[in-house]
Amino acid sequence: MEQKYTVFIKFSANWILINADGQNITTIRFVKAQEVLNENVETPLPAHVEKCIEELKEYFEGKRKKFTFPMKQQGSDFQHKVWNVLMDIPYGEVISYCDLAVRLGNPNIARAVGGANRKNKLWIAVPCHRVIGKNGDLTGYAGGLEIKRWLIEHEQKNR
Repeated sequence: MEQKYTVFIKFSANWILINADGQNITTIRFVKAQEVLNENVETPLPAHVEKCIEELKEYFEGKRKKFTFPMKQQGSDFQHKVWNVLMDIPYGEVISYCDLAVRLGNPNIARAVGGANRKNKLWIAVPCHRVIGKNGDLTGYAGGLEIKRWLIEHEQKNR
C-alpha cells in the first residue's frame, strides 16, 4: 500500500491542509482551525511535500507566482482540461467562467466549467480562485469568498 501524508500548515490566520501520496501532492485546501488534527506528522517529510510547503510559503510572501512541485488529482478528462486551462491564467489576473468556457472552445459550457472548478482539490496551485462571475462579482469558492478576495488582491499587489 502506498504511503499517504497529511500535513497542516498555518499561513497568517489560515490553516491549509496538504495531502500527498508517495510521489504527488493530491490536495491543498483551506480548513477551519477545528478541523486541524493534532497528529504526529511523520518527519522527515518526503521531498515533494517539503517543496510544496516551501513554495506555498513563498507564494504567501509574494515571491512565487508558479508552482513546480509534483501534483496530481483524480477527475474526468473534461475536469482535467478545465484545470489545465486554469493553470494558464496569469498570476494576478481574473477571467470569467464564460471566458474560461470560450478558452475551452465552447461558450455554452460555463456551468460545466464551474462544476469542474468545484471539483478542484489543489487550491492555490490550480488557481480556481482566478475565475469570477461574468459581471465581475466574486462567486463560488469552496474556501469562502473572503479568502477568494484575499487571494486575488494578494496576487494583484504582488505582480
